[in-house]
Amino acid sequence: MPSSTRPPDVRLAVAAGAATTEAVAMDARDRMLAQAEPEPSDDLAAGVAVAIRRLLDGGDVDPARVSRVIVGAGHALARVVDERTVGRVAVIRIGGPLTHAVPPLAAWPDALRAALSAGVAVVGGGAEYDGRSVAPLDGEAIARFLAGLGDDVDGVAITGVFSPVAPDHELAACELVRRELGHGVHLSLSHELGTLGLIERENSAILNAALAGAARAMAADLQRVLRGARLDAEPFLSQNDGALMALDFAVRFPVLMLGSESANAMRGAAHLTGLDEAVVVHTAGGMTEVGAVVHGFPREAPSAADVAGIRMGFRMPDVRRLGPDAGGDALSRAVDRARADLRAPPVVAVGRDAGMVLDHLPGVGPVLRPDGGDVAAAVGAAIARVTGHADRICADRPDKRREALEAARDAAIARAVHAGADRAAVQVVEVDEAALTYDVEPAVRIRVKVAGPPA
Repeated sequence: MPSSTRPPDVRLAVAAGAATTEAVAMDARDRMLAQAEPEPSDDLAAGVAVAIRRLLDGGDVDPARVSRVIVGAGHALARVVDERTVGRVAVIRIGGPLTHAVPPLAAWPDALRAALSAGVAVVGGGAEYDGRSVAPLDGEAIARFLAGLGDDVDGVAITGVFSPVAPDHELAACELVRRELGHGVHLSLSHELGTLGLIERENSAILNAALAGAARAMAADLQRVLRGARLDAEPFLSQNDGALMALDFAVRFPVLMLGSESANAMRGAAHLTGLDEAVVVHTAGGMTEVGAVVHGFPREAPSAADVAGIRMGFRMPDVRRLGPDAGGDALSRAVDRARADLRAPPVVAVGRDAGMVLDHLPGVGPVLRPDGGDVAAAVGAAIARVTGHADRICADRPDKRREALEAARDAAIARAVHAGADRAAVQVVEVDEAALTYDVEPAVRIRVKVAGPPA
């Protein structure tokens, strides 16, 4: 049939990194129709516009068939953090009097804290790990804090003890903020960002609120780019676990874009080789990253993410970065580290400068180089699914574990759907249980990850 009457089934993906920009067009069968590698740009929208134009100008892609445009924009937001052009954030922690020992923002770099902090309050409230209330929410303290803020506030970050299990106090505080400050202020609720640890989750909520203004501007720019290219396509952003987010979800949770470049490259390498498990060496712009793919997804770092020296409450890919002067021995050591706990998986080299990687690494073996590997990051963005995560803690008893597993699964599915997944096609892809040996009563932490195609 003529191309103009074919259904919209083509995805364009642009991975905009610090040193390279990669772009691909892929059809519904994940076949690459076109690729481009324009020069990187400090202006994200301008770089994306050039990349899209290169993909469409070749004549192999019918603009009428483009249904989605996916952008990896983590580097652009990381630059906002580095340059400290973040928004001003008021921080409310619901956890007094038990959490005063380490106040909010205590471990943040001085310059970044000065750039974003509009004030901090610790008020009464919070919950136990099983959802039981610790103390009533001190709404009067919140109101007094809000009344003294003035006009220099772009966002409010609200964090409650064990709020992912019992979010009621965060939601009530949210209503107080809306009533006092109106709807023009971005609200970042920590229970919507996942993990149970208080400080890391609080840090994520704070940085999320600080990036909201930049994310809104980015979204508006990307929509203008699509209109300029005359594409009737739905925009998605890449997430730091190699998944996708619908544009509205990404604007609400911009902190989840940080680190997406590494995840995209590893997912792309796995797709191009058909491997479910591999060590990926991504080399571009003088920088080499080494990480592992397990079950088709980047293996997560064993500890919380570190952004600008701040521990965050979300996981990023477990990646070792090597500078431009690193030799073959250093790369072999990084590969051996990435292989830990895996059964000698193949090594895959991708990226614009993958040709610099030796064909046979000392002590490691031969290196695979898939066709299309120079645009692996864009491929990873194009083929990505939408994910959802949830954590629960419960008593270490069979009945409680079943209840917690079901609750975590339902919460993870709801989060994936909120991010843009097709509810009917979402599946559980990972379940992890870990005993909490530091608890007085035997308890277990259950983490569930689900994934599905965009709706």
